[in-house]
Amino acid sequence: MIILRSILFNLVFYANLIVQMIVLTPFYFLVPRKTAWFVPKNWARSNHWLLAKIVGTTFEIEGLENIPKGAYIFAPKHQSFWDAYALLPWLDDPFYILKRELTWIPLFGWYIVKQRMVPVNRAARGKAMTEVMDRTKNEMATGRQLIIYPEGTRRPPGAPPEYKYGIARLYRDLQVPVVPVAMHPGLFWPRRKFLRFPGHFKVRVLPPIEAGLDPDAFLAKLVEVTEAASDDLLIETVRANPHLPLPPTAEQRLRELGAR
Repeated sequence: MIILRSILFNLVFYANLIVQMIVLTPFYFLVPRKTAWFVPKNWARSNHWLLAKIVGTTFEIEGLENIPKGAYIFAPKHQSFWDAYALLPWLDDPFYILKRELTWIPLFGWYIVKQRMVPVNRAARGKAMTEVMDRTKNEMATGRQLIIYPEGTRRPPGAPPEYKYGIARLYRDLQVPVVPVAMHPGLFWPRRKFLRFPGHFKVRVLPPIEAGLDPDAFLAKLVEVTEAASDDLLIETVRANPHLPLPPTAEQRLRELGAR
């Protein structure tokens, strides 16, 4: 049943993306930019409904009161494609720094351009990267929220942390709070796999780390608070969902925590 439900969900997931993008395109491009956020946020909400109804996967968010007003950096753990879109409905006016090639995709790229995402040429140095930072500062100055994954790429649940120093540089240069987010969607929507597993998990939004710390001290604090919350949630999630097949990284981490 898990295989059949996973196949069905994957088919409906991408069909939902295509249909909404086509049907709502006139609305998206005719209304003001911020109003147009309704389309991707509605798509995210509909995916939550589909995942719950087809697969049986649900979630809850703790700590929404920790999200500040105005500009900040939103720094979630990154384990799955799920967390690339799932939390958009709870953010006011977010944006990403993303590889410029995504803006070349017909229709999808136009959506990105409309929302003033910041494209970056990963091979570029010097002036090009300065322009990226200038654009990022300009967007933050309007009260937007930068979504960035501190580890840079998807990591399996329980994997040893590999935080990149780039977020410390952004923290130093942008002078805004950073909101850490711990969660384990990768237990239910594993990276590089088509299987989707039923169950329930929590997303934990942690208190913001205010601007003004030394970058090294900031990075150490970010790792400390995020990984502590991640360990707690890993234990909670596995105990609440004993049926889950765990990746080796999660099994190893649970052994280290003495909780398996």
